[in-house]
Amino acid sequence: MNLHPKKLFPGVDNLELLNHQPITKRDLLNFSNVMLAEIKEMVGKQEQPAQWLKSSEVRKLLKISPGTLQNLRINGTLNFTRIGSILYYKYEDILKILNP
Repeated sequence: MNLHPKKLFPGVDNLELLNHQPITKRDLLNFSNVMLAEIKEMVGKQEQPAQWLKSSEVRKLLKISPGTLQNLRINGTLNFTRIGSILYYKYEDILKILNP
């Protein structure tokens, strides 16, 4: 994270003066506000999980055994798509199970 000094000290025109000045409470408050804004921006950019998940990923996400996942498939609770020998599950279908 690269913060420009002008962003941290907006009231200072000559940045060379900062080398000989003590840090004030206002400087610390401004710094904390800038850091919080940067953190919120970084958290907001977190990636969504993949749209399609494999069985092992679904089991980890739901914290269930392979047999339980098989039962969810058999009784129609969880839809899946088979491509070759690999089963894929839509992430939005998994969310529907978690949040009925």
